[in-house]
Amino acid sequence: MLRYYRATTWRINFLMMLSMMPIDLVRNISEVTRRISAAEIAAGREQSSVSLLAVSKTKPPELIRLAHAHGQTAFGENYAQEMVEKAQLLADLPLEWHFIGPIQSNKTAGIATYCDWVHSVDRLKIARRLSEQRPANKNPLNVLIQVNVSREPSKSGVLPEALPDLARRVRALPGISLRGLMAIPAPMGTNENPRQPFKALRELKESLALTTPGFDILSMGMSADLEEAIAEGANIVRIGTDIFGARYN
Repeated sequence: MLRYYRATTWRINFLMMLSMMPIDLVRNISEVTRRISAAEIAAGREQSSVSLLAVSKTKPPELIRLAHAHGQTAFGENYAQEMVEKAQLLADLPLEWHFIGPIQSNKTAGIATYCDWVHSVDRLKIARRLSEQRPANKNPLNVLIQVNVSREPSKSGVLPEALPDLARRVRALPGISLRGLMAIPAPMGTNENPRQPFKALRELKESLALTTPGFDILSMGMSADLEEAIAEGANIVRIGTDIFGARYN
């Protein structure tokens, strides 16, 4: 029943969004790609050093299929069951699935099975479950530790001072590969430096990289602040609305 409801909702959303496809979708992807390239140049970064992760949560599989037809291969999801259903429905495409939302301990099996990347590991229990549930016939699951750089009480993520110990423990687990850090900073005030939280995350990554081989990924920056994130070293930016438009459910 849940899958039927979900599929019906996706179809309704798909019909509602037909007015923007495929021309608007192509234009949106092109515009975001242009912004990324311009930000790389402005920051003195190597071209194509930043990857675009299209955040497809709540979007129908048909829209993901269209985005793939126009060159987008990496997609980010926030809800485990939705991600699993989409991965199954789109199994004929060579897609790269990233889980970017909070992780419930009873939903790790699907994430470990279908994802290529997990950005939101924030405690050892979750890392252990992903390690234990990663299929033996698959490559190690790439994981990022989410850091609460803004110290928001309501936000997921390990606090910076607890990061080194968590990273050390996660690094020792089999079946997963610790690759870097992710953050969702709080919105900055008008008198604050918008690059500051990204700079803080970069410095944490650089410190841990000294003792962690392959620790080279910073997942940070969204539609409103991708330029600031790229200037501070982001190599994955997570873009949803500027590609797919507003949410419908």
